[in-house]
Amino acid sequence: MGERRAKGSHILMDYIDYASPGEQEGLLVLNLIRDCVRKCGIREVHSHVEDFDGNQSPPGFAAVVLIDESHVSAHCYSESGLLAVDVFTCGRHDSEELADLIHDSLVSIIPDLRLLRRDAVNRFLENGD
Repeated sequence: MGERRAKGSHILMDYIDYASPGEQEGLLVLNLIRDCVRKCGIREVHSHVEDFDGNQSPPGFAAVVLIDESHVSAHCYSESGLLAVDVFTCGRHDSEELADLIHDSLVSIIPDLRLLRRDAVNRFLENGD
C-alpha cells in the first residue's frame, strides 16, 4: 500500500481564559476571522454568527466563515472562558499560516487567552499509488 497524501489540513485550537473583548463579541470574533482570511488571500464565500443568550444554550457564540477551500469556525462558551477555533483548508492555501494569524489576532484583543491545544489533522486523504 502506498503512502497517503492529504489535500487538506484541519487545525484545531482550544483556548481557556476567554474574556469578552467587548459588546457583540461574536460579531467581533467573526470579523477578526474574516479579516485574517482576507489577509491570507483566501476567498470568503459566506459568513455567519449566532449569539447565544443562555436561555436555550449556554451564553456564547458560534461563528463560521465558509471559504472556497473549506471553513474557519469559532465556538465559545463565554461564561466558562472556553473558545475553540477550527481552521480547515484544502488546496493551495496554508492552514498553519491562517491559524497563526488568527491566534495572534485573538491574543492581541484578549491578552489573557491561553492556548491549551493546537493539533493538525490531515484531511482528504488519498493513496500515493
